[in-house]
Amino acid sequence: MRVTKSQPVGRRAFLKGAALSAATIGSAWRSELAAQTVKRDPVPNSSGADIPKFRIFENACDCHHHIYDARFPFTQTGAAFLANARVMDYRLLQRRIGTTRNIVVTPAPYPAMFADNLVTLDAVGQFGTYSRGVAVVSPAITDAELMKLNEGGIRGIRFSLARLPNAAGAMEDIEPLAKRVAPLGWHVQFNMTADQIAQAGELLNRLPATMVFDHMGHMPEPEGINHPAYKVIRRMIDKNKAWVKLSVTYDSSKVGPPSYSDVNEVGKAYVKAAPERMVWGSNWPHPNEENKPDDAVLIDLLATWAPREGTRHRILVENPETLYGFFKS
Repeated sequence: MRVTKSQPVGRRAFLKGAALSAATIGSAWRSELAAQTVKRDPVPNSSGADIPKFRIFENACDCHHHIYDARFPFTQTGAAFLANARVMDYRLLQRRIGTTRNIVVTPAPYPAMFADNLVTLDAVGQFGTYSRGVAVVSPAITDAELMKLNEGGIRGIRFSLARLPNAAGAMEDIEPLAKRVAPLGWHVQFNMTADQIAQAGELLNRLPATMVFDHMGHMPEPEGINHPAYKVIRRMIDKNKAWVKLSVTYDSSKVGPPSYSDVNEVGKAYVKAAPERMVWGSNWPHPNEENKPDDAVLIDLLATWAPREGTRHRILVENPETLYGFFKS
């Protein structure tokens, strides 16, 4: 397969999203914050109504969220469809928390065929040049289909194994697919339990593609950074082969909101070790949570993990530019 490195998504793919630019969203949020008088529409699949307490920068990126759209049916057995999780709904979250760029990740209910990623391709097209996508694919995908995904703004593939009963079988697909997407400049993203990461250390070490670990690697409490998976991820980071998404603290926390204090040490450790390899994600619409978290509280945790404004700028703006190929601010 002859391929070329990923390029910024073409103008044609983004005309659909021109009506509401991400820059406009960010400017409106900052004006509201300065005035301290904010009129906000409720954000579906998110609790609370406040905006973040620290300054959100121009071109800040939410590097992990999903879109569910009934126009694109799914057939995944046992998966639940989330209502009010369309592009228009996510834009309300952007307006509230002040992010302007975003990464759309194909959610679990959509299986791994090319057509199942149309929901993500459509969303990236609507959001415009401020958006990229991560697909879920199987070995059956053709080279031509991979190229179509690349042209539509996809910059990685995801293996969501944390809740998969037959995770061992799916593990067999990781290396062959990584070899196919590496020439495109794509990364391979993992939603795996800490135990799964620890067990897959040798496999991860030999992958040819850049890796991204979702949700801090799901470090369980009270082990936290003492879990063997943390060493595996750190080893990949130290080799410049991996990135970590500082997201979804609620699934590992036993303390819970609003402090999530038991997972703060994990976030601090990652940021201290390699701030240049960290990105932040909301995980909206929080598909596995019956009681939806407060997204402003989640992004505010970043100030605990990265107290310096310059470090937060790197995590929210500069690092996503490098990982996903956005234009430099």
